Amino acid sequence: MPAKDDVVQKVSLALEARRIKAHWRPRVLATLNGQEVKLAKFRGTFVWHHHADADELLLGVNGRFRVEFAHHYVDLGPGECVVIPRGTEHRTSAEEDAEVLIFEPAGTRNTGNIKHPTLTAPVASARRRVRGSRPRTT
Repeated sequence: MPAKDDVVQKVSLALEARRIKAHWRPRVLATLNGQEVKLAKFRGTFVWHHHADADELLLGVNGRFRVEFAHHYVDLGPGECVVIPRGTEHRTSAEEDAEVLIFEPAGTRNTGNIKHPTLTAPVASARRRVRGSRPRTT
């Protein structure tokens, strides 16, 4: 049970999306059970990569995006999601801005097994300025 002075707070996806200035730089909105819920903006084409030890769920919030795999792709829009099994090579792309929720274990690098000079987000930059793991109120 939470302590009496812990307050459960809501997160506004629209407000958090407005705070994101850089594409491909996830913003941690919340943590739970060793997982992080991140919001990112996609535009352009990301690097091919995989996450050796982590499944990844991508959920469309606004706009449309594509997840490409070796032999097929999945197009997603608002309210649609895909789970990418650990070890599966993939990349994402979006012709216009897309806002995407990402669910994955805490500390997962956005470029997985690849260290890309411009696309790899520093882990610290993904973190929100919050007390503990509680999201900020709107």
